[in-house]
Amino acid sequence: MRSATRSALSSTQAVLAELGGSADLATGAEILAAGRVVAGSSQLLTLLADPTADVVGKKAVIDRVFAGQATTTRAVLTAVAGARWSSQQDLLAGIEDAGIRAVAATAEPGTSIEAELFAFETAVRSDAGLELALGTKLGSPAEKSALVERLIGGKSSAQTVTILSALVQQPRGRRIGELVRDASRIVADQAEKVVATVITATALSEAQAARVARGLSARYGKDIIVNHVVDPKVVGGVRVQVGGDVIDGTVSTRLADLRLQLAG
Repeated sequence: MRSATRSALSSTQAVLAELGGSADLATGAEILAAGRVVAGSSQLLTLLADPTADVVGKKAVIDRVFAGQATTTRAVLTAVAGARWSSQQDLLAGIEDAGIRAVAATAEPGTSIEAELFAFETAVRSDAGLELALGTKLGSPAEKSALVERLIGGKSSAQTVTILSALVQQPRGRRIGELVRDASRIVADQAEKVVATVITATALSEAQAARVARGLSARYGKDIIVNHVVDPKVVGGVRVQVGGDVIDGTVSTRLADLRLQLAG
């Protein structure tokens, strides 16, 4: 992520934090929907992403285009438009980030959006037909959103349904797994936590999982949410991924390294 976008994300998140409780679930859904509107209009996207364009003029356009949306929604969009992004795609990512954070902040205590997102990703990964239906470019956004509702409506929180429905309608070139992982990272960060994906050949016991979480928490200085994946192909050992960091101590990797050494 380039420095301009990092700064823009920070400033947008600060504005969202200042709005506090005025940004409810409906606001988050509106922000995410607004991202689809902006992405669908090259003229609007170009204007909002132009760092030389007048901020007052941008606000006037936002107020006109999104006149039917809440004042809080327009305030967040104005904050996004007033920041300097490295690219148009980064601006769209910034709107998505703000929308997901606004939605996540409304979850009731005890609701684990991250766990629900991981369960959805696991289900999709295990069903090629479902993954195709959600990821195909041929399906309409409305149909994909309706499919999400049928799959998890009433089974997951309203926050998770809102986030996933928005993501499948505007994937921005990402596969479903990447979409869900990006959302999970943002949700966790909003709660000042970090998501770690732990891959082992066999299931970890509760004690083992707790030890892994404690070790990662000490390393990263935040509470850790562990998504555990069982993959017999790793043979043994543990592979941990936290954001862009990968700690790979699996037997399969060591064997692959050994084969490379022997071949060399």
